[in-house]
Amino acid sequence: MSHQNPLDHARLELGQFLRDRRSRLRPFDVGLPGSNRRRTPGLRREEVAQLASVGVTWYTWLEQGRNINASEQVLAAISSALQLNSDEQRHVFTLAGLHQDVKPVECQEVTEHHLAVIEKMSPYPCAIQNGKYDVLAWNRVYRFLISDIEAQPGLRGNCLLAAFGEPDWRLAYGERYEEVCRGMVARFRANMARHLGEPGWDELVERLTAMSPLFAELWESRQVQRTDGLIKVFNNQHVGILRMQFTTLWLDQQRDTRMVMVTPGDDLSAARLAELDRIFAGEPACSRREATVAA
Repeated sequence: MSHQNPLDHARLELGQFLRDRRSRLRPFDVGLPGSNRRRTPGLRREEVAQLASVGVTWYTWLEQGRNINASEQVLAAISSALQLNSDEQRHVFTLAGLHQDVKPVECQEVTEHHLAVIEKMSPYPCAIQNGKYDVLAWNRVYRFLISDIEAQPGLRGNCLLAAFGEPDWRLAYGERYEEVCRGMVARFRANMARHLGEPGWDELVERLTAMSPLFAELWESRQVQRTDGLIKVFNNQHVGILRMQFTTLWLDQQRDTRMVMVTPGDDLSAARLAELDRIFAGEPACSRREATVAA
């Protein structure tokens, strides 16, 4: 597979994202008169340009992914014209190369201090993940939260691969499965904006697309999301229904590497997490990918 220059890739992704969001709006959504003669859905480019007070030709070039400069003020005006939410506007700025004076480096280092925190979180699940959803370290409650990570590390060691390729995930989340997947894909796309054209990221998208029609559909929807504050409810095969709150803490100012702390949403869930920890008390308190550890 050939890989584009990351800047060219980002420009094309930005253009595609803007076209997608433009196609979702109708004239009356933005206070413009409608027409039944439109051959394609959504606003016209000249309408977006008018709303954002930019030239039509310039905006056309922006959607085409051409090498043009766009200021923060202009992109903010375009974001407003397209009625983007804060996550979507941040995505536009990232793809345009703004607010990135220091490019985040994907941290692969899990220190002994990190492992100590993960261990002390028990009986609450805790793990360290990177932007691609690789699980770099975990405690034993997290290990058995849905299906044993260490039994199939090549699949279950990445939450996206597990979500779309592991039947236990669909069973665990039941009716909320697609909602959970939608949020994961939206956050993954937001993370990937800083890594366009990088082989490891592109290859993961290709693998997931080939693996799952649902992933392919969600990926094409181009939704972006930075955080998720929802209480997640799922059925653990060992202790039953759990209501859980997932909290993300970024490590060492590296926004691509995060500690995921899972806390119970009620007393029953807390008791069941304690029971899950007791069931597997003979297993190591925490584990990690050996290649990622640095003392």
